[in-house]
Amino acid sequence: MSMSDSDSSSYVSDCKSFKLISRERLLHEMLRSTKTGDSKSTWKVLIMDKLTVKIMSHSCKMTDITDEGVSLVEDIYKRRQPLPSMDAIYFIQPTRENVIMCLSDMSGRTPLYRKAFIFFSSSISRELVMDIKKDSKVLSRLGALRELNLEYFPIDSQGFITNNERALEELFGDEENNYRGVTCLNVMAKRIATVFASLREFPSVRFRAAKSLDATTMTTFRDLIPTKLAAGVWDCLMRYKKSIPNFPQTETCELLILDRSVDQITPVIHEWTYDAMCHDLLNMEGNKYVHEVPGKSDGPPERKEVLLEDHDPIWLELRHAHIADASERLHEKMTNFVSKNKAAQIQHGSKGSGDMSTRDIQKMVQALPQYSEQIDKLSLHIEIAGKINRTIRESELRELGQLEQDLVFGDATTKDVIKFFTTKEDITHENKLRLLMILASVYPEKFEGEKGLNLMRLAKLTEEDMSVVHNLRMLGGQPVAKKSVTSAFGLKFEIRKKKRAARKERPGEEEKWQLSRFYPIIEEIIENLTRNELSKEDYPCLNDPSPSYHGSPFSGPVNQNPHSMRSRRTPTWARPRGSEDGYSSDSVLRHASSDFRKVGQRIFVFIVGGATRSELRVCHKLTEKLKREIILGSSSIDDPEQFITKLKMITTHELSLDDIQI
Repeated sequence: MSMSDSDSSSYVSDCKSFKLISRERLLHEMLRSTKTGDSKSTWKVLIMDKLTVKIMSHSCKMTDITDEGVSLVEDIYKRRQPLPSMDAIYFIQPTRENVIMCLSDMSGRTPLYRKAFIFFSSSISRELVMDIKKDSKVLSRLGALRELNLEYFPIDSQGFITNNERALEELFGDEENNYRGVTCLNVMAKRIATVFASLREFPSVRFRAAKSLDATTMTTFRDLIPTKLAAGVWDCLMRYKKSIPNFPQTETCELLILDRSVDQITPVIHEWTYDAMCHDLLNMEGNKYVHEVPGKSDGPPERKEVLLEDHDPIWLELRHAHIADASERLHEKMTNFVSKNKAAQIQHGSKGSGDMSTRDIQKMVQALPQYSEQIDKLSLHIEIAGKINRTIRESELRELGQLEQDLVFGDATTKDVIKFFTTKEDITHENKLRLLMILASVYPEKFEGEKGLNLMRLAKLTEEDMSVVHNLRMLGGQPVAKKSVTSAFGLKFEIRKKKRAARKERPGEEEKWQLSRFYPIIEEIIENLTRNELSKEDYPCLNDPSPSYHGSPFSGPVNQNPHSMRSRRTPTWARPRGSEDGYSSDSVLRHASSDFRKVGQRIFVFIVGGATRSELRVCHKLTEKLKREIILGSSSIDDPEQFITKLKMITTHELSLDDIQI
């Protein structure tokens, strides 16, 4: 029985993805490790709390858990049936309440279970350990007492969240009461640190510095959020260096901590990739999409839930493609499938694939059961792409999207927005608000006093809507003088009458598809970081990297440090899209396990206050471009509607419309 993180590091295979490592730690290091001695062949009960249930569900399926010998999953806070002949595995947070529940289960003459294997999701206090050790009967019934140190939620092969859904409200709310903000940062720091415990990585920690650290300006709690979080993560890492066997003692990767104020446009602008459009325009719950399929025996249609996740090869191939490109590829796949399958041609007669309705495709699935899985997936994505394209047409989103990007790149002004509002009266309420939020980020002075009120009236928005715009200003800090404005992310905005831009055109970036020139600001920040061009004043390093670390980590793929090089599979999204069967990239993906490439040290970027799907896409894109695995972390991942809702929840001091200044 050990209180340390497991000293077995075999699960950390250099060729495995971030999400796969997390999964294998839960299944192998935790569940499989309990199969020892007389516990080897017995079925077990898995007991979790609300948080650890979410952690498990983000990484594992129920079948994975069952395969490791778990026959029953229980909630620690629900009344449970005694099973004195079975062993129990507890995967819980190290809270006093949870420890009391464990002691209650396993103490006395008749414990609920024969033996308990207890795994804590993060570090437990010495005081709680002593409470457990006080009861000799409980101690004799423990098969394991360990800190697993896994308290994050993988959302992607290169993304995770800490599940601090109310971070914006708690951190950027009322300045006079920082208690909730401090608590939020402490939880966030602990969960971020467990990422490095899982991957056996020790980062150099950089963070976005407070904007104004001088004698004349008071620095607020909001200004210091990245600084405080960096310090909290560092404290946890220092404990890991002493307590976790085989934890690196020198830097092996980089961590950069930012907050949402670094880029206020990305969360609200329309992103035109397939993944982002699905979550922006369709009523999805997380990654769950609900659609109708034909009923059995010509009965009424049935509702079916599907998950748009990594196990779907078409989703993997298309999720980061522009919606126009994704639609074209789906058309090609169906055309190829019909042309290469005589049975499909006979079933479909003389119709071309372009004339097929979703109903036609679904009938084909029923008629050709041997191809059902292929046609099923194609049918699903053709239906989704069709819905998105209809919404784009009906809502006239192309024109709106063009105006959004023209504003950001300095090709449009407030006059263009006013003209748009007067000529497009049927634009949705949310899209009007999103357009004004972008305008406010580029032209803040247009929202001072009466000007802001007039814009609100023109767009027919409410005071609550304008409070969202006010909170966006508060998120980004106070307005600066109208000279030459240098933002915290290194872009220089020249205030001119005719043109002002929040983004620079990127030389060498080919805009193959309309409305694809916008990019999140973290793309520029990460590239500057890898070139060692990120300002050390604006983004200081908390720990001075050791001498062996200098010179190589910023140079991309060329790196002489043996600890920073790892073989990884080529990311599936980076593979050629050609396929042998016309159905998907499956035929290429089948060979994934044998395809490895050398990449440099990992870069972790953490955004406090919510990240977006476009920022996750950028991390995938830059991994391929820079030959360094980029992992994005955040307190949550938000679509535009969620971000706006969270901005509304920020409590600020009482204000009137005259006070609203962006």
